[in-house]
Amino acid sequence: MRGNGPWKMAAGAAAIALLAAGCSGGSSDDDETLPNAISIGIVEPDSLIPSNTVEQNGSSVLASLFYPLVRFDDNRKPYTVAAESITHDKANKVWTIKIRPDFTFSNGEPVTADNYINAWNYGAYGPNAQLASYFFSRIDGYAQMQSVDADGDGPQKAPEPKAKKLSGLKKLTNTSFTVTLSAGFAGWESVIGYDAFYPLPKAAFKADGVLADTYGDAPIGNGPFKVKGKWEHDSKIQVEKVADFKGTVPKVDGITWKIYQDLGAQYADLLAGNLDVETKVPIESLASASGDLGARLQKSPSSAFAFVGFPMYDPQYANRDVRRAISMAINRGEMTDQIFLGSETPATSFVSPVVSGYRPNTCGDNCEYNPTKAKALYAAAKGPTDIKVSYNADGGHKAWVDAMCNQIKASLGVNCTGSPEAKLSDLLKKVRAHKSVGLIRLAWAMDYPLMENYLGPLYTTDGSSNYYGYTNTAFDSLVREGSEAATTDAAEKKWQQAEDILAQDMPVLPLRFGQNVFGHSEKVTNVSMDLFQKVDIYKIEIAS
Repeated sequence: MRGNGPWKMAAGAAAIALLAAGCSGGSSDDDETLPNAISIGIVEPDSLIPSNTVEQNGSSVLASLFYPLVRFDDNRKPYTVAAESITHDKANKVWTIKIRPDFTFSNGEPVTADNYINAWNYGAYGPNAQLASYFFSRIDGYAQMQSVDADGDGPQKAPEPKAKKLSGLKKLTNTSFTVTLSAGFAGWESVIGYDAFYPLPKAAFKADGVLADTYGDAPIGNGPFKVKGKWEHDSKIQVEKVADFKGTVPKVDGITWKIYQDLGAQYADLLAGNLDVETKVPIESLASASGDLGARLQKSPSSAFAFVGFPMYDPQYANRDVRRAISMAINRGEMTDQIFLGSETPATSFVSPVVSGYRPNTCGDNCEYNPTKAKALYAAAKGPTDIKVSYNADGGHKAWVDAMCNQIKASLGVNCTGSPEAKLSDLLKKVRAHKSVGLIRLAWAMDYPLMENYLGPLYTTDGSSNYYGYTNTAFDSLVREGSEAATTDAAEKKWQQAEDILAQDMPVLPLRFGQNVFGHSEKVTNVSMDLFQKVDIYKIEIAS
């Protein structure tokens, strides 16, 4: 990203990250119940089961409870963390993972190869309906674990899958196992840094392959913190340091993840000293934040990509020209300058600038503000006279959704209204059920730093976050061919061809590329946020 002025920063390197936050359900001194503890604002997570967590808030909490196989360096290259070594054959098809032998879960159980194998099998098994199941689809045997609705009468008629375990997972020793992919994928080591690939302890299961009913309210992980009590829904999630943790040890002894329903209330708590970190300064406070917070207002590169999805299952938006016209009706530059005060930049591509393979302006004319052409195209395509844009009210989106609707009204001469859902989780449930929500306000932050992560999950026919029902066999093939390419350069060429198809079909309209704009209290120091939009819980500490 490039830009002028204090709000614009050069970007570094990318679940549906539908960001939100605000009115605390907990008391203002929740974090003080633990010594040397801090508080971080979030909204109500959708889930705290690793294979079922595909949004930013739950992912942030999981990062305090689990330790990944790999993390990423400043060049976005994976390096081992919970893994001792990761090797592969020449075809990038058979991967051998050796885990560090000294790790335990927070309940004292040793972390073994079985814990990874059992967790991945649970996540991949179709009837478990895990939202991140898609990420296991490259492993041999995944297809046999999915239900097939042979008679077309719906999932309730689907027979049991042919298999309950991934044939591609093989235990070698207590601390090593192999992963055989259905096709070679040079980027696999990056993929397994994602949340879905965390291990689960024996205590997570009440029977073989059956998760304990209460596990999601107090997940037991292999990370530096453990849940204190349990998840207090719509209020807080408290975590405390695990004794003798063998990985990188955080400098604080506890975190209260404070759950809010409104970004403004969260910001008020930050100013009052009742919250230590707000990860997203609300739009209405951007102008005053510098004066309010001084040096405690910070910005850093992010992989955020904001967009609006068209419900492809709705006949009103089936015509590509309708989608193109709405995109051309929007003045992205005006919106980022006037609403976001330059803290975000117009998106005219489908892939973030922070990943290798990004090209500027791949959307071309379809993302260029042209109200005259937009109106003529929309009229010829017989677009709807009423447009609804659904968004989650707990994310501070009203101002820009209203501004975008005003632009659409002025450009197309149609009615456009924002339709708020109280909570992020409520919106996600409706979208997953393909209910009539109109256009869908969505956002994405990378799960792993590959161009493919902006294409596969969001737009392939079976993509985990393809909520709008887009399907294009040529696109699917190119994404797959890129994944199977022998080199990164060859992979990116295929993925770029796939992105070109998106620019033609316009299943979504790109809006903005973001950065982290966050604030913290006087109580804490060394506060930073990464490209994944997470607070670095290993660096933050209490100010002396």
